[in-house]
Amino acid sequence: MAGFWGRRRREEREQQQAADADLARRARTALVTADERIRATGDELVFAAAELGEGPTKELREGVDAVKKHMAEAFQLHQLNHDDIPDTEEELRTRNARIIQLCDWAEDVLDERTGALQERIALVRQAPQILQQVRADVERLRERLPQTRATVERLARLYSAEALQRVRVNADEADQLLDFALHSADVSERRRASRRTEEANLALETATEAVRRATSILDGVDDFEIEAMRAQSTLADVVADSRGDLVEARTAPQTPEVTKAIASLESALAALPAPGTQSDPFTVLAEVSEANAALDAAVAKARERAARPLPSIEHVQHDVAAADRAISVAGSLINGHSGWIGADARTRFAEAQRLRIDIDPLVVSEDTREQAQQLARRTAQLAHEALQLAQRDIDSSRPDNDDWGSWGGGRRGPRGGGFGGGGGGDFLGPVLGGVLLGGLIGDIFD
Repeated sequence: MAGFWGRRRREEREQQQAADADLARRARTALVTADERIRATGDELVFAAAELGEGPTKELREGVDAVKKHMAEAFQLHQLNHDDIPDTEEELRTRNARIIQLCDWAEDVLDERTGALQERIALVRQAPQILQQVRADVERLRERLPQTRATVERLARLYSAEALQRVRVNADEADQLLDFALHSADVSERRRASRRTEEANLALETATEAVRRATSILDGVDDFEIEAMRAQSTLADVVADSRGDLVEARTAPQTPEVTKAIASLESALAALPAPGTQSDPFTVLAEVSEANAALDAAVAKARERAARPLPSIEHVQHDVAAADRAISVAGSLINGHSGWIGADARTRFAEAQRLRIDIDPLVVSEDTREQAQQLARRTAQLAHEALQLAQRDIDSSRPDNDDWGSWGGGRRGPRGGGFGGGGGGDFLGPVLGGVLLGGLIGDIFD
């Protein structure tokens, strides 16, 4: 047996030595890789500063400085691993793990900072091609301007000024943006020729953004015309549906909500613009659709209410009063014997009290009266459960011998004295019995 445990310890020691050797190898590799990455990033920083300027490369420069500072710690730890002072296995293991951690952090920082510049560097290196594309796009978009102006004039004869507010000046605005794009492209070329890199890059980005916005504006005119025609088609369907809904609504229970919704939809239909007049199809569609949806909701609610009549306020108040009595009965028992009442009874009672607070605001409205009744019944049920659980707790706390008096009372003589004499029949006693019977009598006379 001793030989077995000795062999087991040797195997574990060999496994640990192999893991430590692998950790040391990974630390050396990570140290070399991170150091080479720092050197390469330093060279990239020089080129990036030449292409982008000092401002855009500031974060990368700060990142390289921070990485160099922390890598000094990694080199120092590696030196401690190979000096003349003997080290324990645990010390070597801790240092190598820290070296790997520092090198991984350095790689992550450099990846993040260089990645943020890649897109801008690519943009700068492709500046001549991009400027050429900007000028080609400007010429192509200028060819669309006459057609766009004609479209806006045609739309102005069909739709109201409110509907055209977002497209009336689009053609002129797009024309101005195209001029600005050409101007920015010229500025970018001149600044780059004079080695003012940051200004050249800013002008290049401005030119491409101006072209993008001009394209979006011209496309918006065509999109408006399509969407306006679609809105008119949808409006025709909604109007036809609304007229059918009005006929059906008059067969529903005529509650105040239904009557009001009918009047609102009829008013929206009466306000429809005459054929051939200038209008805002989007606003008209929204108004009719909203009135139609309101009528559908009112009719559905009226029919649901007719199928399931609301409880009268007297019935709801009766359930609320029953809940109050149940809370009162349970509260009297729990408060009078609080030392014997467990968590379950207290929890039910607290939940009943919490629900009771929410009931009164719901009783006054027809929309929430049924909810108030359900809450009242749930409150009463919780109070009854609290009472039963409290009674169970008191029963379980009562000693089995007959020399114990009623709850809270002193000892009594065998089969006599105390509250109500001996035997199990007088177990409730006058206090609890009065509470329970009082609630029962109240329920009977309700």
